[in-house]
Amino acid sequence: MANAKYYGTGRRKSSVARVYLVPGTGKVTINKRDMDEYFGLETLKVIVRQPLVTTETADKFDVRVNVCGGGYTGQAGAIRHGIARALLTVDADYRPALKSAGFLTRDPRMKERKKYGLKAARRAPQFSKR
Repeated sequence: MANAKYYGTGRRKSSVARVYLVPGTGKVTINKRDMDEYFGLETLKVIVRQPLVTTETADKFDVRVNVCGGGYTGQAGAIRHGIARALLTVDADYRPALKSAGFLTRDPRMKERKKYGLKAARRAPQFSKR
């Protein structure tokens, strides 16, 4: 495992995360910033760490992430997906644990398109009798 670098791509909504796992101490760097500095909410930090905690590799790898698009919640989901995919390239034995936790499944939910005649996807103009 000396000088190894493992890669995984994660996606969620309109966010795309490119994740690199490097043997280290468990430091997570997102867009060249520390995770605590990048994400304000504690729940988002927990979401990012979930695959590492599930596979008990939280202190074995440094995580370097380049993420773009979407909001913070979507980015956290994309990073989680990318870390899970990168862990599969490290060791295929992690698959059952990651699969049962649902970290390998790409969340298909997307924003619904706006329809003509409406103000948004389902929001109709205000109705007035007169």
